[in-house]
Amino acid sequence: MNWDQIAGNWKQMKGAIRTQWGKLTDDEIDQIEGDREVLVGKLQEKYGMARAEAERQVDDWRDAS
Repeated sequence: MNWDQIAGNWKQMKGAIRTQWGKLTDDEIDQIEGDREVLVGKLQEKYGMARAEAERQVDDWRDAS
């Protein structure tokens, strides 16, 4: 699935996001609104990971979706 498809189906993807990254709150997931860069930033903030690691996790999740 490409990121445009994920962004277009964001409401349906929320459950998968919650499952993958449980520290993200519903409000934070709503704020992301399908924006990959915002998701990467939230992962860095909540999980204390480097940007490259956050991007890798997002890409791995996208590829598995």
